[in-house]
Amino acid sequence: ERFPMEAVFGLHNWPGLPLGEIAVHRGPVMACADRFDIEIKGHGAHAAMPHQGIDPVLAGAALVQALQSVVSRNRDPQDAAVLSVTQFHAGDAYNVIPDVVRIGVMADMAGPYAGNGGPGQVLAARMAVEDFGGKVNGKSVEILVVDDQNKPDVGLNAARRWLDVDKVDAIVGGSASSIALGVQTLMKEKQKPYLVAGTVTDQLTGKSCSPMTLQFLVDSYALPKAGVRTLLNQGIKTFYFVTVDYAFGAAFQAAATKFIEEGGGKVLGSVKHPLGATDYSSYLLQAQSSGAKAIVILNAGLDLSNALKQAAEFKIADGGQAVSVFGMTINGVAAMGQDVAKGLTFTDPWYWDRTDESRAWAQRFMARHNNVPPTYIMAGTYSAVAHYLKSVQAAGTDAGPAVMAKMKATPINDMTAKNVTIREDGQAMRPVYAVRVKAPGQMKGKADHYEVLAELPAEQVFRPLAEGGCDFVKK
Repeated sequence: ERFPMEAVFGLHNWPGLPLGEIAVHRGPVMACADRFDIEIKGHGAHAAMPHQGIDPVLAGAALVQALQSVVSRNRDPQDAAVLSVTQFHAGDAYNVIPDVVRIGVMADMAGPYAGNGGPGQVLAARMAVEDFGGKVNGKSVEILVVDDQNKPDVGLNAARRWLDVDKVDAIVGGSASSIALGVQTLMKEKQKPYLVAGTVTDQLTGKSCSPMTLQFLVDSYALPKAGVRTLLNQGIKTFYFVTVDYAFGAAFQAAATKFIEEGGGKVLGSVKHPLGATDYSSYLLQAQSSGAKAIVILNAGLDLSNALKQAAEFKIADGGQAVSVFGMTINGVAAMGQDVAKGLTFTDPWYWDRTDESRAWAQRFMARHNNVPPTYIMAGTYSAVAHYLKSVQAAGTDAGPAVMAKMKATPINDMTAKNVTIREDGQAMRPVYAVRVKAPGQMKGKADHYEVLAELPAEQVFRPLAEGGCDFVKK
């Protein structure tokens, strides 16, 4: 009724017709097309010892044969249907049953910390694989992803499945401290590398250390040490903490208290808030009434953005109290607004606009990330995956202990830093940078958030090796 017509013609090329001719057929002809991909995951072995592996080529060949019965045994004979397998990709070596290197990326993908890492970490990991060519030692490289939801049971169950079922070779983690400490134990048991890029508890390289863990970024010792030093140098002597109530916040507060007292300062009090809180008024008013010269907010992600926004609304700084943080990611500045964040000073292990090389990488990243600049956690994930793949290649194997030994023996050289050594306890000894958030009028572009004030050498920021309590470090 809407489009009255007497006939409908569908056009399709027909290579079998002579040049210059057309043909007409009444009723249906040809077919709609669809496509599918089937991935078969095996376990590699030498072709002379196939019993030591799980051969995906054999399974694939059987599957292709079985697919031919789909039409003949599952469709009415009068129906027009065809199913064809047109591509079959396996290994590229004559004497090796094909294998794959699998890297799991675990983080909060949709919760309060998703903007810090999350999907951006996944993109950074994929970029590292792509830049490496997608293969290492003839094996394809796969990235697996899980949302740990900031829940230890979810994260640990996912890690167990990765290790026992999917046979991952390494995990890159930016999870909450409670998850990371559990995953670290699993990785130690399975002798697989755990590459930390985002989790900050200093226990990972301290009393809970593991020879299979590397900390690629900063921790809950380095960030508060630099932050406290900055405030003490400004003449501030009294402090009050607003702290997120889980392991990350507790570690930050304990370390900061130690550095404050060692520097002659005093902590007047603290208050804890739950992860994911939205109303910070009561916590901020308690901090304000303490009379402390610095109110330090110890949380991250959306928690930090919301707390700083409300501190600005209460005009706490106008009363002579400094509102400070000991670390934040660049997405937090964008979320709270440059007007709210302007003037904040803290330390950051990487800033996208610091060097030509970091700018070039960040531009490639932003082109695939809605023009949102990468956080240091995302850059650290790229660094971790790239360094892992280089080490697998150099070791000639993806066996965990051999790769870990090669990673520790090889300096990190990429767009995040140059000639960074990895200490015996697993800490990457990279410099960190004191930055200050620019006022809106100082920005040269939408993502031009920071002014880099100084570079702090790793030796001045990270905990001395002898003080960490790591049990496998040579005394």
